[in-house]
Amino acid sequence: MRFIVSTSTLLKQLQAVSGALSNSTVLPILENFLFEIKDGNLTISATDLQTSMTTSLTVEAKENGRIAIPSRILLDTLKSLPEQPIAFNIDDSTFAIEINAGDGKYKLSGENGEDFPKIPVVENASSVNLPASVLAEAINKTIFAVSNDELRPAMTGVYCQLSSQYITFVATDAHKLVRYRRKDAKAASTASFILPKKALNLLKSALPSEDINVSVEYNSTSAFFKFSNINLVCRLIDERYPDYEAVIPQNNPNKLIIDRQSFLGSLNRVAIYANKTTHQVRLKINGSELNISSEDIDFANEAHERLSCQYDGEDIEIGFNARFLIEMLKNLGSEEVVLEMSTPNRAGLLLPVAGDENEDVLMLVMPVMLNSYA
Repeated sequence: MRFIVSTSTLLKQLQAVSGALSNSTVLPILENFLFEIKDGNLTISATDLQTSMTTSLTVEAKENGRIAIPSRILLDTLKSLPEQPIAFNIDDSTFAIEINAGDGKYKLSGENGEDFPKIPVVENASSVNLPASVLAEAINKTIFAVSNDELRPAMTGVYCQLSSQYITFVATDAHKLVRYRRKDAKAASTASFILPKKALNLLKSALPSEDINVSVEYNSTSAFFKFSNINLVCRLIDERYPDYEAVIPQNNPNKLIIDRQSFLGSLNRVAIYANKTTHQVRLKINGSELNISSEDIDFANEAHERLSCQYDGEDIEIGFNARFLIEMLKNLGSEEVVLEMSTPNRAGLLLPVAGDENEDVLMLVMPVMLNSYA
């Protein structure tokens, strides 16, 4: 089998799917790309058995065939080569690969393409179409709140709820929660499933900047994303998602409205002086004044900042993990945000004051118990 392709074109396609590769010592073939040539079309696949990605491109080839090529050495070779045509000669009996590029010749050993795991196909699937920008925004707004706790597998992914009114994406790690709802994205039928974090990160990297339609197909076990020449299929997390609506407090009489960038800047500075384990910051609100403070008793570090704000409610003193608040504020796009609270031991809600009318973003953060420093 022999084919010719440009170095930069091949590298771009390999990088697009390389995130799905596995470092499996049990199945070393998963460290390979699968190359399949059919009628001058090269399909490249990578998989870790949970998530698979494929892409395709046109090449100069006379024969059809398939070969598994070691990913690391191929990527490193292509990255170091200038833009030029590159020829692959593959011995179909020994799976030896010879690469010719300009004056260079490189030899490596491949594996039998027939031994590569089959890339799953989603059968009996329902489907919904989403603009790439909506999907990218939903991933960006939720993925930071996904849990890494393997003992609670349901929380290690983003929960998607499809309905005829809107599509909702939810992520939580029990300390923070994000509910992102799109009113301009709807599905024909009601469904819900949990998408794993790795697949969403791969999707986020692969989604194009231009606003094309992404076809999302799903059944009870897998989801399949299709756009441009990229296909991504992942196994869904087979768990029951917690009842997130039950933890969102409905009655929050204390409302703080503040400039997002000022609040974020202040938290970034004050957090430097907070305890490195709890990252605790204290918010003390009197009238139209917000005092943000932190301290680390072990090192005699402390910081205080004062910001002006709009506040409607009773004076309150409440503690939060600064890292959670900072992450949330970075992921909200509006100029001003509102922090809704009820009591110092109940969750606070962070919402944009104004934004895209088609999106509804709610971020919940659990308080931390305040130390009794003055």
